[in-house]
Amino acid sequence: MKYTNYWKAIFNTMQDCLMVVDSEGIIQAANPSAERITGYTVDELIGNSCRILNCTGCKIFGENREGVFCKLFRKGKVREKECTITNKFGHTVEIIKNASILRDENGSVIGAVEIFTDISEAVRQNEKIESFRKALNLNEGYHDLIGKSQVMQKLFEMIEHVAKTDAPVMIDGQSGTGKELVAMAIHEASPRRNKSFIKVNCASLNENLLESELFGHVKGSYSGAERDRIGRFEAAHEGSIFLDEIGDIPISTQVKLLRVIEAKTIERVGDHQPIPVDVRIITATNKNLEKLIEKGLFREDLFFRINVFPLTCPSLAQRREDIPLLAQSFIMHNNTKNNSNVKSFTPVAMDLIVNYSWPGNVRELRNAIEYAMVLCTGKLIGTEHLPPKISVSNKQTKSFTTNNPSIFSERENLIQVLKKTYGNQSEAAKLLGVSRVTIWKKIKKYGINLKSDLL
Repeated sequence: MKYTNYWKAIFNTMQDCLMVVDSEGIIQAANPSAERITGYTVDELIGNSCRILNCTGCKIFGENREGVFCKLFRKGKVREKECTITNKFGHTVEIIKNASILRDENGSVIGAVEIFTDISEAVRQNEKIESFRKALNLNEGYHDLIGKSQVMQKLFEMIEHVAKTDAPVMIDGQSGTGKELVAMAIHEASPRRNKSFIKVNCASLNENLLESELFGHVKGSYSGAERDRIGRFEAAHEGSIFLDEIGDIPISTQVKLLRVIEAKTIERVGDHQPIPVDVRIITATNKNLEKLIEKGLFREDLFFRINVFPLTCPSLAQRREDIPLLAQSFIMHNNTKNNSNVKSFTPVAMDLIVNYSWPGNVRELRNAIEYAMVLCTGKLIGTEHLPPKISVSNKQTKSFTTNNPSIFSERENLIQVLKKTYGNQSEAAKLLGVSRVTIWKKIKKYGINLKSDLL
């Protein structure tokens, strides 16, 4: 046959395991990759039943077959099925299986071809990542919101409840506390999760541009409007819209927004044709809207329509126990982004970040970690890597304080340093900038076992 040599070359150079079996499941041919994946030689495979591989993707109907003995021959094919096989040495191999039956010129089934793609390494890597996440308690979160503190757990619970409804939500909190992440979590936990999530920063646009952004415009409605344009409400149809800094929108726009909420229709700028919209409205502010109402800067009727279910994002000062968890997650993120290998903090540095006031909240913490990782050339972030204002504001804070809320993280960080120095307390003291006696006292205080805890 003209192409026989080509097919043979392809068969022998495939990275995936390829086997041909007859209608009884007896292996008739196997490529060299089959040896690598199954552990059996080609000679050991040929003439044997495919069942020696104990594939979990095979459904056997019995030894006494009157028609077909395997589900593959009943269905005719298998596509991208995740299975496991057992190799010659009794080890489990994770695979993706593709298979198809073979027919002769008369249409009769004569066998099948099976292809196994070895995904064991990918599975092992995923297991390592998951194990690392659990070791760092990074699963203590909800839709990218990280925190195991009581106030955060309560917030997660409230989000879960309100997400099931279409009630308007107003999120308040200091700048940098993660109001946008809360809005996104509400959307992702809701029945609208497969539709658009549209966000608008109301403070960044003037009155004319804001109305055009929210409601769209028609061609010629104002100078520069060269074509029709849909607004954010239309883009969010059947999804959610997040209006950030709602306290900054002008009164005239508040009137139109109230009309949209009540009538569930919008009108594009320069047009009077109502367009129906079905949108879940989520708003956020760091201002006191009730005080703005007293000053005549915010409509009371709009406030009551958007403040049906209020949520508050706690500041970092209200959840200091989450700071080590957040900081570690930012380290992991920056490691991935910048291909770096920072592991954690020295105990002294951890004390500083836990005791700092963080007026910029999570946003400031994230920026501080990024700053530190630019300077850090080793595996542990020390005090010398942190932004100067953090060290200055903690002059009165002594390292290893006994009443510090980060005692658990202090113990874990000390263990990490001791691991790095293979239990050498003098070297650990040098890394941490303290005396060897201090290290010895902390080992005693936290009950650190230099054998079992450093494994």
